Amino acid sequence: MRKSIIGMIVIISFLSVQLVNAQGNKSVKVISYNIWNGFDWGKDTDRKKKFIDWANTQNPDVLALQELCGYTQEKLLDDAKKWGHNYAEILKTSGYPVGITSKEPIEVKERILDDMHHGALHCKVYGIDVFVIHFSPFSHQKRREEAKIILDKLTKLIPEQDKYLVLGDFNALSPFDANLYKDKTWLLEDRRASEKEHEHVMNLLDGELEYGVIGSLLGFPLIDVVQRFTTTWEDRLSCPTQVFESEKGKGPNKNSTRIDYILSSPFLAKNCVNATVLNKKETYYLSDHYPILAEFIW
Repeated sequence: MRKSIIGMIVIISFLSVQLVNAQGNKSVKVISYNIWNGFDWGKDTDRKKKFIDWANTQNPDVLALQELCGYTQEKLLDDAKKWGHNYAEILKTSGYPVGITSKEPIEVKERILDDMHHGALHCKVYGIDVFVIHFSPFSHQKRREEAKIILDKLTKLIPEQDKYLVLGDFNALSPFDANLYKDKTWLLEDRRASEKEHEHVMNLLDGELEYGVIGSLLGFPLIDVVQRFTTTWEDRLSCPTQVFESEKGKGPNKNSTRIDYILSSPFLAKNCVNATVLNKKETYYLSDHYPILAEFIW
């Protein structure tokens, strides 16, 4: 009898510990996606429908979006509900807004517009401070200024917060990828030609590929979680997709680079169980960018 009672106590204790552990673990799946001109300002209904179907298949907890052109708060929330998110926030309703949707409530902490090309949205969701960004596509110097604005805000945040993400379309190359571009000489040649043709385009630094913008963020430190889970150019390329290819479905665009990132706090990086660029057939034609995914459990 006594052995039976002791046995029951052991079993109950074990189950209690497992229950506490299960309740203590938080799992968050995050996707960042530049959706390309808000599905042509809402006119490309076929692409939008395919995107919604894809989002339902992915079932993220948080979806950060760039280029929500033509969207309002109401339109974004209406679409968000179609992929199972009852919460949504948009930065603005003009130009190229960023936004975020979620299964859980979103607290907007700041709409960052001053001295930003497109702007950034600072929210808190799932206990994580999230900065959804879209940096300038034309000037590395402007991107440096934008990165500094975000870093200054992070500096004020971190004494009391160890869970934060900066994610979106950075329009900048990572020093982690420099070796992947060495044999792709046409990338530099095309950029040099573009800068000669367009006075407002200043993406090269002294005529070479520029890595300092992402470098400054990595030095904060922010952690490039995709870099930890991938190694090749094919794994990491995020833009452009297949939409501009004359021969559809024939593999990666030779001009593709990685300009979209999910950068995380060291705490979240330690608890990242998966991070990747979703650049396979399913997303060839949904946008001119590929989505970025990261999953965290803590």
